[in-house]
Amino acid sequence: MSQATPETAAPEQAVGGVGAQVRLRDVVKTFALGSGARLTAADRVDLDLEPGSLTALTGPSGSGKSTLLHLIGAIETADSGSLLVDDLDLTTANRRTLAAYRSGVGFVFQRFHLLPALTALHNVMVPVLPLRHLDFDRVERARELLDAVGLAGREDALPSRLSGGQQQRVAIARALINRPRLLLADEPTGNLDSHTGQSVLELILGLRDRYPMTIVLSTHDTGIAAVCERVVHILDGRVNAE
Repeated sequence: MSQATPETAAPEQAVGGVGAQVRLRDVVKTFALGSGARLTAADRVDLDLEPGSLTALTGPSGSGKSTLLHLIGAIETADSGSLLVDDLDLTTANRRTLAAYRSGVGFVFQRFHLLPALTALHNVMVPVLPLRHLDFDRVERARELLDAVGLAGREDALPSRLSGGQQQRVAIARALINRPRLLLADEPTGNLDSHTGQSVLELILGLRDRYPMTIVLSTHDTGIAAVCERVVHILDGRVNAE
């Protein structure tokens, strides 16, 4: 993994048609609750995610699904254990390396997090706007991705002029601007009706064929989970069942 800072260089791009390999071993993450108490959000988690796989994390609210995604995405740091993405151990990497790693991971959230004053095209380009050295044309790639998510012709639309499903499609295109080998989606259909949510999941499945990557998503929706190749149930911070 490159150790260049995200302000000066583009992250490593997906190569060779495979996604990232993820290995969690005995991973623990706790959060302070006050008065000296701590919440264990990840409790000695062991989990293997193969390159190119599509895995759903399910479980009740507060079970630790989002925490696992945040650990894999290096938004949070594990207290102990090892977490390898390909050959990079996120639990021992320095801040500079983690920043470069995060800039090469695709993130999709329940809330779309689009900038209201920017067009769909410019929202897709946001992750690469600070980068000075790119091996691709950011406008051309953003247009390609909007076309891939079914929004060709809506490049100049502001988020307020798009439906919820269309806004999530813009968010997905934005997550793919760096051609990540790993896509993490936290309740990506949670703010959508069932029909729109299903269409968004089908879109993600189709995009994996076009842009090879490993996908991990969290969901409360059993119908969404059932479409995934693998379902991992999380309870009290532990892998409870598959």
